[in-house]
Amino acid sequence: MDRTEADRRHYSQPEEMKDKDSRDTKSSGSDRVTLKKEIGLLSACAIIIGNIIGSGIFISPKGVLEHAGSVGLSLIVWVLGGGICALGSMCYAELGVTIPKSGGDYSYVTEIFGGLVGFLLLWSAVLIMYPTTLAVIALTFSNYVLQPAFQNCLPPYIATRLLSTICILFLTWVNCSSVRWATRIQDVFTVGKLLALGLIIVVGLVQICRGYYDALVPSVAFQFSQEPSVGQIALAFLQASFAFSGWNFLNYVTEEVVEPRKNLPRAIYISIPLVTLVYTLTNIAYFSSMTPEELLASNAVAVTFGEKLLGMFSWVMPISVALSTFGGINGYLFTSSRLCFSGAREGHLPYLLAMIHLRNCTPIPALLVCCFATIVILCIGETHNLINYVSFINYLSYGVTIAALLYLRWKKPNLMRPIKVNLLIPISYMVFWAVLLGFSLYSEPVVCGLGMVIMLTGVPVYFLGVQWKKKPKWVYRLVERVTYVGQKVCFVVFPQEDPSETECLTASKADD
Repeated sequence: MDRTEADRRHYSQPEEMKDKDSRDTKSSGSDRVTLKKEIGLLSACAIIIGNIIGSGIFISPKGVLEHAGSVGLSLIVWVLGGGICALGSMCYAELGVTIPKSGGDYSYVTEIFGGLVGFLLLWSAVLIMYPTTLAVIALTFSNYVLQPAFQNCLPPYIATRLLSTICILFLTWVNCSSVRWATRIQDVFTVGKLLALGLIIVVGLVQICRGYYDALVPSVAFQFSQEPSVGQIALAFLQASFAFSGWNFLNYVTEEVVEPRKNLPRAIYISIPLVTLVYTLTNIAYFSSMTPEELLASNAVAVTFGEKLLGMFSWVMPISVALSTFGGINGYLFTSSRLCFSGAREGHLPYLLAMIHLRNCTPIPALLVCCFATIVILCIGETHNLINYVSFINYLSYGVTIAALLYLRWKKPNLMRPIKVNLLIPISYMVFWAVLLGFSLYSEPVVCGLGMVIMLTGVPVYFLGVQWKKKPKWVYRLVERVTYVGQKVCFVVFPQEDPSETECLTASKADD
């Protein structure tokens, strides 16, 4: 399944596409059928902030406080959690400008460690990680939207699934129609998220100015409800890390970023400190109006905060959370579809997923696969059990990617790196990652073991689908027919590659 130019020509195209292709060869380079660079610095920051700020900051404070055991230590965990994400994001900035390809972790690991390791990351992400995360965020969205209509009970099961499905379908349509529309939605809803959190912060600061800060006094803040242990602190970091997840998502769309060598690191350096500051101030605001016991008893911290302080305007909080999750769904769809696109381009997924719309230049087949997988997970119902496995796989992929950076430094020391971080940064991240993952394995061996099993099921799929070159002819005929029909239905073709984006990488391979 490793594609060559001959493989591409093997698939026939509809006549109207052939006519279009002949016209494209006469047109200028700006008219090429390829992913368009429409993500500027503002949209790049919006993608990072919009993917990080989802439902986590409205849910995770309870878990962080529960495992940290005190208000003071929980605030330290939030600050250090942002610091750890900053270390990881700096490593990803180096990888993103050294290997300027969309696909994030998968593309870097495939380039450095080879096809099998990259495929296992791709397999677990496409099969479980992103569809499950999308389903959970969509359900959070529908629950908060429906909450005002069902104040005294939980919203009906069918209603939440139906609204979640409608939301996924609508945003899939938007992403299929235009990259510009998708990024504009991301920009608007990211601003909305920051305004919602800004409201919480301002109300909390007003409370502090009025003298309501008993829980924040050091002598009270460090009163532990339980004896602190390394294992519990590690679990507190794991809860905070869930709220920070998404910091690496801009690397999934590198090829659509305007001047990625400048804007990719700039967006990372702006977004991560901003999110860390907002998260820390939001938690301080929570503790200005709620006792630790009240926060631990709440299943929706922001809603409880609104009910206590906003009175008749308390409805603002569930709507704000709903809007926040809506933007999160859009961001996850946008980036996860590019992962499918990158995997198909490398020959690890069906080639149809590597094609883009002839006019809109959007990866419609990849978007439809992400949409369909998410709806299937929604129908299964037990999404919250799956999210535990997702967290383990997610952090495993982070560690493997940073290890790939260290390996590339050793293997190709002379490779051109527009950004080269201090070696202590990836080493520090790997130490933290190893400790966190080790205590996760010790605390939840069954969950982590099943996460590994899910990932390893990709090994036979890789050898049968990718490595096995001499498949029966009927298999190739079937794939060709499905690809042709998919092209007709979605009106898609292979994108024309821009050699300037990967010329440095190609040159380094030639030197080796």
